[in-house]
Amino acid sequence: MKNIFYFIAIILGFLISGCDDELTIFPEDSLSVPTFFKTEEDFTQAINGTYVPLRGINNQSKPFLAEMHSDNTYFARNTAFGATDNQEDIADHSIPSDGGITANTHVNNVYVGYYEVIARANQILATIDDAEFDETAKANVKGQALFLRAYSYFDLAQLFGSVPMHLEPVVDREGAALPLASEDELYAQIIEDTQAAIPLLPLKSEQQPGRVTSGAAQTLLGNVYIVRQQWPEAETVLKAVVASNEYALMPNYEDAFSGNSDNKNNIESVFEIQYREGAEGLNGSFLYNFLPRPISAEEVGAITGTSNPQPVNGEGNNIPTPDIIEAYEDGDLREEASIMYITASESFWEDGIYPIIKKYVEPHALHGNHGMNWPVYRYAEVLLFLAEALEEQGKNGEALPYLTEVRTRAGLGAPTGDLGEAIFNERRVELAFENKRWFDLVRTGRAIDVITAHGNKIKANPVDYYYPAGVEPRGNVFTNISERYALPASESSLNPNF
Repeated sequence: MKNIFYFIAIILGFLISGCDDELTIFPEDSLSVPTFFKTEEDFTQAINGTYVPLRGINNQSKPFLAEMHSDNTYFARNTAFGATDNQEDIADHSIPSDGGITANTHVNNVYVGYYEVIARANQILATIDDAEFDETAKANVKGQALFLRAYSYFDLAQLFGSVPMHLEPVVDREGAALPLASEDELYAQIIEDTQAAIPLLPLKSEQQPGRVTSGAAQTLLGNVYIVRQQWPEAETVLKAVVASNEYALMPNYEDAFSGNSDNKNNIESVFEIQYREGAEGLNGSFLYNFLPRPISAEEVGAITGTSNPQPVNGEGNNIPTPDIIEAYEDGDLREEASIMYITASESFWEDGIYPIIKKYVEPHALHGNHGMNWPVYRYAEVLLFLAEALEEQGKNGEALPYLTEVRTRAGLGAPTGDLGEAIFNERRVELAFENKRWFDLVRTGRAIDVITAHGNKIKANPVDYYYPAGVEPRGNVFTNISERYALPASESSLNPNF
């Protein structure tokens, strides 16, 4: 993170420096902070750039930290490939750390990516009030920047606990090396930013597709309140999302997810990361990260429908576990919509027939280049959040209809047993492979117990978890189970507070 902020500080230093305290005049045709951040077009470009790091975060590393670190997905070993420590360590809860610091690449990628969002949002928020352009447009941009900063800190707080909290642009090295803020301090700022964003943002029906809305900010705030166990506050803000009539469940579960070029930002979508197939660099490739290896070109083509399928080697990630497959009730329509089975005939595991995540399988033109959006918040989760907030207050009669609405679409009847457990289990299958499971385990205090039991099953029956016959788990598997990730080593060298 300090690398990012220090780099920005260097650039800004050149922009604002002068000689002998004399005023530095910037040419009107040069790009600088004083000359760029003036017009509505300038701020539109700036807020567009603030979304950009979210594509990289969700395309590569966050699914490993949020799903493959849970009991929903696991690592499929390719014993002919060699070292795969970064992914394998995440799946096995064996990430090496020393004094709260780790060199894991994916931990670093997510951490750095979110601080890129924060740095860009801070620059907008520091300059937009002095700009002169349409007030409605200004409010929209400011609301988006506040949401994106809050959302980034929310994920950082959930993943790492205490992290530095930057709320202003960094202009020197000292400003880049802030002390770690406590979780309470972080959450107070997240709530403040999100509350401020809600009245500034338009409704979904009035907002440009793909940009955050007042409903997205309310959903984020509801999520924060639930993590903080502020149940009445969560109930109030989530009921506002429902009452807006801006959202509804898609009739078919599988239609809730983006196609390669269509069905994006549909009526169920509250917020999703935007990708676009093509040569502009806006595309995703996460589908390919979730395939077992090795897999032939013909087998890849059967999944993707591309005109130039290529063989894929390396390591397989985010393969659905037997645990998540067993979690679906009989008759649950979501299982077939979420998981499919493919053949990797060159695989070293049994007969090479693997389950893979079906939600993101969409035909596209070229290998490694697709345009499916990544769901962050769907209306189904709003309903489950609201059911949880109500149940936690003892309002079971009010909670049940929201849970039932989600289950009815899945082809299921009323839940049985404890309602709180039913809601928790419903979240697992409804939101499977959407980067929710690890956060749910942590916030409900179940992570250590669930992952310990999950690890024991893997060690007892490794072949059931995609180990080739005769291959045993490493000696360090499930020996470093923790609710928080260690902070990235690449940043610790620049900040004495780590």
